[in-house]
Amino acid sequence: MNRVACVTGADRGLGLSLVHSLLEKQFSVFAGQYMRDADELKALKEEYPEQLELIPLDIGSKDSVKQAARAIASRTGHVDILINNAGIIHSADDATMLVDMDDEGMAEIYNVNTLGALRVSNTLMGLLLQSKDKLIVNISSEAGSIGRNKRINMYGYCMSKAALNMQSSLMHNHLKTLGGQVMVFHPGWMKTYMHGEKNEQADISPDVSADQIISQVMEYKKYLGDEPAYLDVDGNTWPW
Repeated sequence: MNRVACVTGADRGLGLSLVHSLLEKQFSVFAGQYMRDADELKALKEEYPEQLELIPLDIGSKDSVKQAARAIASRTGHVDILINNAGIIHSADDATMLVDMDDEGMAEIYNVNTLGALRVSNTLMGLLLQSKDKLIVNISSEAGSIGRNKRINMYGYCMSKAALNMQSSLMHNHLKTLGGQVMVFHPGWMKTYMHGEKNEQADISPDVSADQIISQVMEYKKYLGDEPAYLDVDGNTWPW
């Protein structure tokens, strides 16, 4: 049976690299496209016309997620791996508690980073349960680790990722009884566009991060357990 993956936030950065890595491993991929002018993603579609399907998707919108799920279900009867990659950072979230708090901006971050991933997982659950793998991969962050937290700001982003980690645990508890599992990744400090402009000071490229993540995803069975695996790109376990 043809292996099928779905990746959200596939327009650029890590999402685009994850899609490319999966395509190279002969997956059929449904790529969630948020930006209409995602030129690199469109170019990838031209390179892999039979393997790649572009699906308009705003994970912050319930209606958009439902429309995307219907489009995917019309093309496949199963999804083996769902990668919840889409996420945002809000510029006002850099503030500490010594200045005014932008609670609306923080709520927007939570709506996308935590609830958005849950919307997608929930809506595609029927297709996931039809697969052999039944694997959900949530792209989190070191910012979601309470055990290693050293920050004094970015309340919205850090709390959204910590909540994503809890969501991953809840989802894993459900899926493991049905033969599936959840993996959570800290993808490293990457040269991406999370702040609007490419961060050239970062440690790792999206391509390298994606390849290392997918290589571990391909060996997901060795991480089977009562808890979801919370790993960095080198395979090191992170504290919740």
